[in-house]
Amino acid sequence: MGCTTSTVVFDGLRTVLERNCSGYICKGTAEPIGPSEVERAISRRESRIFPTPRVLKVKPKVIEPLDYENVLVQRKTQIISDVLRDMLKFPLEDFEILTLRRQGRSLYPTVPDNAEKGAQSLFVQECIKTYKSDWHIVNYKYEAYSGDFRQLPNKVSRPEKLAVHVFEVDEDVDKDEDTASLGSQKDGITKHGWLYKGNMNSAISVTMRSFKRRYFHLTQLGDGSYNLNFYKDEKISKEPKGTIFLDSCMGVVQNNKVRKFAFELKMQDKSTYLLAADSEGEMEDWINTLNKILHSSFEIAMQDKRNGESHDDDDLGKSDSSSGSMDSFQSARDIESRMRNEMRLKLFTLDPDTQKLDLSGIEPDVKQFEEKFGKRVLINCNDLSFNLQSCVAENEEGPTTNVEPFYVTLSLFDIQNGRKISSDFHVDLNHPFVRGMMPNYETQYINGGGDIIPEGPRLVHGVPETVMCYPRQGVFSITCPHPDIFLVARIEKVLQGGINHCAEPYMKSSDSTKVAQKVLKNAKLACHRLGQYRMPFAWSARPLFKDASGTLDKSARFSPLYRQDNNKLSNDDMLKLLADFRKPEKMAKLPVILGNLDVTIDNVAPDLTNCVTSSYIPVKQFDLSEKSPVFFEVEEFVPYIAKCSQPFTIYNNHLYVYPKFLKYDGQKSFAKARNLAVCIEFMDSDDEDALPIKCIYGRPGGPLFRKSAFAAVLHHQQNPEFYDEFKIELPTQLHEKHHLLFTLYHVSCESNSKASTKKREQVETQVGYAWLPLLKDGRVIMNECHIPVAANLPAGYLSCQGGASKHSGPEVKWVDGAKPLFKVSTHLVSTIYTQDQHLHNFFHHCQSIASSPQAPGGELVKYLKSLHAMESHVMIKFLPTTLNQLFRVLTSASQEDVAVNVTRVMIHIVAQCHEEGLEHYLRSYVKFVFKTEPYTVSTSRSVHEELAKAMTAILKPSTDFLTCNKLLKYSWYFFEALVKSMAQYLVQSCKVKLSRNQRFSASFHHTVETVVNMMMPHITQKYKDNLDAARNANHSLAVFIKRCFNLMDRGFVFKQINNYINCFMPGDPKTLFEFKFEFLRVVCNHEHYVPLNLPMPFGKGRILRFQDLQLDYSLTDDFCKNHFLVGLLLREVNAALQEFREIRQIAIQVLKNLMMKHTFDDRYTSKSQQARLATLYLPLFGLLQENVNRLNVKEVTPFTVNHCNSNGREDSLLTNTLMTPPRSSTFLDTSLHKDVFGAISGTASPHASSTPNVNSVRHADSRGSLISTDSGNSLPERNTEKGNSLDKSQPASSMGSLLRCDKLEQAEIKSFLMCFLHLLKSMSEDALFTYWNKATSAELMDFFTLVEVCLHQFRYMGKRYIASVKKISSILGISVEHGKNVSGWQAVFKHSRPLLGGSA
Repeated sequence: MGCTTSTVVFDGLRTVLERNCSGYICKGTAEPIGPSEVERAISRRESRIFPTPRVLKVKPKVIEPLDYENVLVQRKTQIISDVLRDMLKFPLEDFEILTLRRQGRSLYPTVPDNAEKGAQSLFVQECIKTYKSDWHIVNYKYEAYSGDFRQLPNKVSRPEKLAVHVFEVDEDVDKDEDTASLGSQKDGITKHGWLYKGNMNSAISVTMRSFKRRYFHLTQLGDGSYNLNFYKDEKISKEPKGTIFLDSCMGVVQNNKVRKFAFELKMQDKSTYLLAADSEGEMEDWINTLNKILHSSFEIAMQDKRNGESHDDDDLGKSDSSSGSMDSFQSARDIESRMRNEMRLKLFTLDPDTQKLDLSGIEPDVKQFEEKFGKRVLINCNDLSFNLQSCVAENEEGPTTNVEPFYVTLSLFDIQNGRKISSDFHVDLNHPFVRGMMPNYETQYINGGGDIIPEGPRLVHGVPETVMCYPRQGVFSITCPHPDIFLVARIEKVLQGGINHCAEPYMKSSDSTKVAQKVLKNAKLACHRLGQYRMPFAWSARPLFKDASGTLDKSARFSPLYRQDNNKLSNDDMLKLLADFRKPEKMAKLPVILGNLDVTIDNVAPDLTNCVTSSYIPVKQFDLSEKSPVFFEVEEFVPYIAKCSQPFTIYNNHLYVYPKFLKYDGQKSFAKARNLAVCIEFMDSDDEDALPIKCIYGRPGGPLFRKSAFAAVLHHQQNPEFYDEFKIELPTQLHEKHHLLFTLYHVSCESNSKASTKKREQVETQVGYAWLPLLKDGRVIMNECHIPVAANLPAGYLSCQGGASKHSGPEVKWVDGAKPLFKVSTHLVSTIYTQDQHLHNFFHHCQSIASSPQAPGGELVKYLKSLHAMESHVMIKFLPTTLNQLFRVLTSASQEDVAVNVTRVMIHIVAQCHEEGLEHYLRSYVKFVFKTEPYTVSTSRSVHEELAKAMTAILKPSTDFLTCNKLLKYSWYFFEALVKSMAQYLVQSCKVKLSRNQRFSASFHHTVETVVNMMMPHITQKYKDNLDAARNANHSLAVFIKRCFNLMDRGFVFKQINNYINCFMPGDPKTLFEFKFEFLRVVCNHEHYVPLNLPMPFGKGRILRFQDLQLDYSLTDDFCKNHFLVGLLLREVNAALQEFREIRQIAIQVLKNLMMKHTFDDRYTSKSQQARLATLYLPLFGLLQENVNRLNVKEVTPFTVNHCNSNGREDSLLTNTLMTPPRSSTFLDTSLHKDVFGAISGTASPHASSTPNVNSVRHADSRGSLISTDSGNSLPERNTEKGNSLDKSQPASSMGSLLRCDKLEQAEIKSFLMCFLHLLKSMSEDALFTYWNKATSAELMDFFTLVEVCLHQFRYMGKRYIASVKKISSILGISVEHGKNVSGWQAVFKHSRPLLGGSA
């Protein structure tokens, strides 16, 4: 007996503790991961006190979705006849294929006209196609509706200022305190002062004597309207003598007829109020203030009228306006009530979550490929002047200028990375008189290749050549700016002698006139005889940036002009000099030439006009008039690293040639070989009569393109060093005969008077030839080459290379035994040729396969595997061309091994792009570039079919797990390509016009199903070891499934969703719940989510009355089948409610966000549409009633307190402070006593406290609950009663395990109740009456309990309470969500109170 009594007492105590403790659950064998420390502690404590039976969590039974396509056919008549048929049908043309014109930034295409015809190499052909092709996109017409509710178009935003209501709880608050606590929320207009008030009795004429002096005070009411109160004195705390209600005022105008400085207020009932001020200034101030108030009130009223459709309860509180004109002194409370009802907003508009900035669901913005530049710097070359100056004119009538021509070359050097980072920018700053000293050398022939100047202006890309003849403004681009980048100026002059000898006159400051005349005389002779040869003279430099962020150092100036050293000419020597640039002690040792170089730098304006590219192609907004200066873009030598690279978008094909060194001191072939000049030409043949190609960029003053060019000459040097840069425009298609030809000359600097006239006129003598073929193994040579020099140049000399010739080749006389005497290097800047051997070999093999289709597939696999070794920067630069070719190989390959290896290469490329942070290039490619091959009847393979098969092969457990992980992690790319290929296939093959189940083959359906089934084990198992890969794969799969609704059989897609959901189990770890609800969030955000759920009755026979509809108020099997997505979501939410707090919050948030999206969707704004949408969520009633005992109302704060990770002391302190005043402990003991013995005696009613009165709620103990937990014996009875009421079938929500008894948290309760209120407000009255008629008494009690909980949860606590919350949270340093927006949940209360039967 004693044991039995103890057991009963124990059960009674447990019943009470279940009601008051928040951690009691019926645990399953699968232990969920992720509960808070508090929950785990409570769970351990309970297991010691009450050993609960462990209930196995049973996996819910599978509910097969309806065959969507067949239902549409079978119920076609019902759908067409439905008034809201637009909510049931997909739009006919849901997506389309668009072609957008590629818009470049240049006036003319960068691809030459004959380039495509002349291209023979497959790689060159494909590159040109890439740069000429337009953009191909799939446009989903309603895609704007496929995101989160925050991304909806035309979303009605929450008003900045809500109407202020007056509540009884605030009436006893001191006025000053009220103003102080809420003053920050009011921005109304206030004014007070003395005025004269005219007699307001219209029966008495207004005279001067009828005016009485009163003190007027302008105040704003709680609803935003204004009153003008007047008093006998300035004590406004007393009752006013009278009030003018400005909401009835129509206007304020001046009226000086009766009294000076008077004005009148015209009211709606045609009455007026006459007021007068003491001065004109006061009068105008009052008139302006009052008119400002009236104007703002009018704007608010008009805005409310425009937003009338967004008001939920515009049919409430409408007053009868036919009762005549309203008296201006009528009740202010009636006016306030009417305005409140008219301005009531949608409930979800007031939810604080709508104001949260959540970027998690926003897809990245994808842009088209475009040319991108680094930091752009404008270089203005103004002047170069030396101290040694004179007049160069013959008659000595003219300006004083430099006495000889000088030429400036600007370029950028990076001493941090030890490299030259820009091409040369050549400038001629000479005065026109000085330029006249130079003869015209353009008609001279070298090797028979002179330039003949035609008559008339020559045009280059539509621009007159004369406009670009003397450039002065250069635009430099720097991808990686930093302070160690220098702008270097090299200065040259006409060849005359040694550098030291020529510079000596410029380094002296005395007797400059005589020296200038002497230098001028020698300069004229040198210009006449040696005008086409240059010599180094001086150099200068200046830093470009202040910091690594690209801030220009505009205050810096060019250094002094340092004399050029014969032995320090190369770029490497220049880098060493610049390394000491900031060391004054070392720079002071350098000899200085007296002069000044004036070059300024500036940022480039975004709207820069009159600019030409490095290929002389004019950029848009180009003025062809010769008056405007032209800006020349200077080519940047971008470093060979992936992060600085970008996909090529334009045609560019430049070769830079750098002669480095010539060792000629040991040669015996020529008697004289000093003053060595190197002439460079570009040849396409080694025939005897071959002529050079006019493709070398010229220098200022000459033609833009030349056939030959000379390097600078060093006087009396047999081993000269060179620093010149020659820029060549390469032809589109290079072949084996293309080569560079170098001709060496001995230049005679001094004219011998004793020699014959013929010898005196002979300036240069040929002293050797050297040549460099451009191609080696099909690629352009780009390394430093040491080549021999020949004394003669026979026809067919290309067959003789490196001192050796073929047996039948020509006889070549080599200088110095064919030693490699000449050193030269090249630098290729091309978007149609690659230096990567692996990429070149792959395209070369693909071209050979096209010519001989019988080639074995094993060779192709070998070349595909070699692409894994491709350099990352090359991969980025040729990304579109490479991926296009891989997709082409994918569909043309006949072996599965080839397709799998193609996909492996793509996985490698995609992974590399992500690792370099350049995945946006992949998104641009998939969206704008990727295009399947045109569909033909003979086409047997498509991208989506072959790619899906290859993905299944890689996802097999036996394959390389690293590649598999990369595929999972970056699966978005492959799914995007699948979807785009599917869409293009449907349009090209016209199968888009067929029914959904006939669009794709059965084999493809099977492949898609296989991909989904094979991805799921990876997602559900790999999250522990590779969380990112599993999460990305889960999200990408969700996006793919969502997009399949637009293209495939929708019933088939439903089955794939079912396959996905079936891979999860109750009691899964928190991460898997996150995956599942992320999947559901993405899928349910589909733009046609509502038609997919078919919100229509599925009863049999003809439905005549609304009451006859079989509306589902709980999750029955039929409901989940007919309305598959919403049924699945509600089932999963219901199951999640039996899990821990974090999981519950995720589930509730997904449901709430989806309902908020329906609210703000401008396609479903009418009440009938919202009521129809509400029918999809009616099972929410049953779901809430199942968990009504878990709605804890102990926290009455409108804020959500963040849980601390410590021992919870901060939470409890704040909670106790925010709760209603606690009662004495005796009441708790008494209640515990009654509950215990009530349970023992069996007299405790299971519903005894399910419907508490409002007074008991207000004064309840702070630890109590509004709803008591049902005893264990009563739960089955209640479930049985419910099962026999609304729905005869077993609810699909039944999980096969006991319900949790712990309380939901404040945020969960509020979110759930917001959904409940929205549903209650949106559903039609018929649906509500039907529910009430069919519900049992217990269900009705639960329903009204929920309503009462809403009143309790959202009740307004008063201004003092709000101020105390802020104060406490600031003192304790506890984060209180939405604390800044105190009106969040309070606004919900004010706008939902009338719905629930309350009033302010």
